[in-house]
Amino acid sequence: MNQTYNEMASKPVFPLLMKMAIPPMISMLIQSLYNIVDSIFVAKIGEEALTALSLAYPLQNLSLACSVGIGVAINALIAKNLGAKQNNEANNICDHGIVLALFHSLLFVLMGIFLMKPFFMLFTNDPLVLQYGITYGSIVITFTFGSIIHITIEKMFQATGNMIIPMFLQGIGAIINIILDPILIFGINGYFEMGVAGAAIATIIGQMTACLLAIILFIKTSDLKISFKNFKLNKQTIIKIYSIGIPSGIMQGLPSLLVSLLNGILATVSQSAIAFFGVYYKLQSFIYMPANGLIQGMRPLISYNFGANHLNRVKEIIKVSIICNGIILSLGTVLFFVFPEPILSWFSATDELLKIGISGLRIISFSFIVSTIGVVISGVFEALGNGRNSLTISLLRQFIITLPLSYVLLQLVGLNGVWTTFVIAETIASIIAWLLLKKEFKSYQ
Repeated sequence: MNQTYNEMASKPVFPLLMKMAIPPMISMLIQSLYNIVDSIFVAKIGEEALTALSLAYPLQNLSLACSVGIGVAINALIAKNLGAKQNNEANNICDHGIVLALFHSLLFVLMGIFLMKPFFMLFTNDPLVLQYGITYGSIVITFTFGSIIHITIEKMFQATGNMIIPMFLQGIGAIINIILDPILIFGINGYFEMGVAGAAIATIIGQMTACLLAIILFIKTSDLKISFKNFKLNKQTIIKIYSIGIPSGIMQGLPSLLVSLLNGILATVSQSAIAFFGVYYKLQSFIYMPANGLIQGMRPLISYNFGANHLNRVKEIIKVSIICNGIILSLGTVLFFVFPEPILSWFSATDELLKIGISGLRIISFSFIVSTIGVVISGVFEALGNGRNSLTISLLRQFIITLPLSYVLLQLVGLNGVWTTFVIAETIASIIAWLLLKKEFKSYQ
């Protein structure tokens, strides 16, 4: 572990960033396969089933947002304390992180039991869509605690510079899900056929397996220690975690709110519009997950060097991260613009879905490349412990501009106007993110 810390402070930035970022990039790419694979197989049941999963996606993303928000906070605080040679405080952050993960898990158990039917009835009165949605949502939300605990421990590994184990854990979970999906959805020789419920169970089994392995490997391999002997909840520690975690969680959860509210707007157009938007949001994770993986590799480097007062090195890490993420997101733009029809065909798209989706993917594709600076700088502010600025950027990217402008442009130019708002919002957010970063570094001079 000491060697890793020394590398954080001295190794050339690009190879160091690649060493730290490639494993979580692969890990996040694998994670994006969870929902995509579910949708590909479920689409074979029918458009009603695909629509149900599209409606359930915000709830799944909400649970992910909660776990990632707290995970980002403990990651930043652990790395910062390690950079300042405060190892005992780093271990204390670990203890509190696990306690908060268990508390949040309980909230989602209650949500999965009591809130599924009211939630889905907000968006549809189609009895088949309701049936599929409630079935799928009840399972994946009630049992999401495996994912929450797994991600919390994953962020602890990453804070110490260990990116390989998180990649391994995500890979195991995704592979299990992919193998079990067709078996539990369609069955084998008349056995195990469970339809939409099977897709949910496959996802949960993958998450639970990753969770159990995460616990075992952390206990056996990590230099950080989780010990509840003489443990006491510390108000100041909780405030520190939530001061970063809440803005980060809100940031991660904004897509859930955005998707839910836009689904309400799109419901006035057609069921196919909702289905396409759900498909798009899962597809875009295939682009943004690797980009976010690079941010995961970047965060501990920035936190450690900031804690060690190496500001010039922090600036260099930011510059290299922008270039690298720009390449990733540019490739996403090319992929979605050039190949929309083959991509949509994976989801057994109807003629109406294809008509909406081809132009939709081509327009939205430009939002990837223009989001580069906003995505990176938002992660920088998280690493620096400035959750407010990170949240500001995310609100601009995914809520403040997109939602009202979507409503207006839908009335003026139709569905293509909705997709255009994503490009406009990402452009404005990147400009403001750059200005906020310049102001931040002026305060350190």
